[in-house]
Amino acid sequence: MQTDLLEEARRQAQICNACRYCEGYCAVFPAMHAERAFSDGDLTQLANLCHNCRGCYYACQYTAPHEFNLNLPKALAELRQDSWKAHSWPAGFATLFDRAGLAITAGLVVSFAILFWLAQVLRPEAGAGFYAYMSHGLMVAIFAPAFLLPLAALGMSLRSFWRTIGGEPVRLEQVWAALRSAGRMKNLEGGHGDGCNFEDEDRFTQARRHFHQATLWGFLLCFASTSSGTVLHYGFGQEAPYGFFSLPKLLGVPGGVLLCAGTLGLAWLKTKADRELGAPSAWGGEMAFVLLLFSVSATGLFLYAASGTSLVSVLLPIHLGTVLTFFLLTPYTKMAHGFFRLTSLVRDAQTRRMALQTQVSTATRAQTWRN
Repeated sequence: MQTDLLEEARRQAQICNACRYCEGYCAVFPAMHAERAFSDGDLTQLANLCHNCRGCYYACQYTAPHEFNLNLPKALAELRQDSWKAHSWPAGFATLFDRAGLAITAGLVVSFAILFWLAQVLRPEAGAGFYAYMSHGLMVAIFAPAFLLPLAALGMSLRSFWRTIGGEPVRLEQVWAALRSAGRMKNLEGGHGDGCNFEDEDRFTQARRHFHQATLWGFLLCFASTSSGTVLHYGFGQEAPYGFFSLPKLLGVPGGVLLCAGTLGLAWLKTKADRELGAPSAWGGEMAFVLLLFSVSATGLFLYAASGTSLVSVLLPIHLGTVLTFFLLTPYTKMAHGFFRLTSLVRDAQTRRMALQTQVSTATRAQTWRN
């Protein structure tokens, strides 16, 4: 990782550690205040715990024009972005996306959509629904490796990241604590539960938290929809298309609506917020990812609405092109941040447990000494 980013984050963390005004704001500050010195791994862990809500910046008395010139959200955002690139596997792909995320995303979607449109020339002789335009076997042959290979690349990245932040063998309760925190978006509640002021210094709102939750749960419902369809197909011999009151549709339609609402909301908030309190160079790539995720859900909903019409032949290649692009870019876009952040939350649960054990041990020794 870049030494200058680490050193700047270290300088600011040391000042924050001496001040301690923002102790209750989010998980970053208790973790920060538990340290006396910061290794590169400590700083990487703090950066990936940060949700960039910016509350600490607006509350800080040492921001510019003070000579300390603190901007902790930016310092951690830039280090966080650099950590994803440093741990990406194969190396270099994330840096390429960071430089031209919008162009790469648009180019891949258009290219894949054209290829899928051309593939309709090989239309099967028989089939219902989408399979009248493209065979099930062809879709599986394309999307199975497109899903599994990026997942393997992400696993390699997280393995390297876990070593950097000093991760230890994981216990089930630590994973559960991380999942609960991520599901609630606890660190976007704000220090007093009023939400964060991501958009403006004087405006506290839960909007960013709610849009993140809509995106997360919408994505999980869509994934559950696809998984349930796979189980019905291979486990029970029930092939698509499925009716509206089938499990794939009952999960997928609400999931798609939530995903559309969440991603549009996040994109809207990004246009309103101060870019200088994040990683300015990554703004375009982050926006490209949010819009790609919106496109995946929106084209899926449009495709479902167009079922049985001639529009399917146009919408199906576009939807499959966006889905394939999303899968292939997952390890190198901001989609990776969810996995890195969840890993950081697991590590945070570990350090909290160790701190509690140390306190109990100290208290026990003190009680023994007094007796």
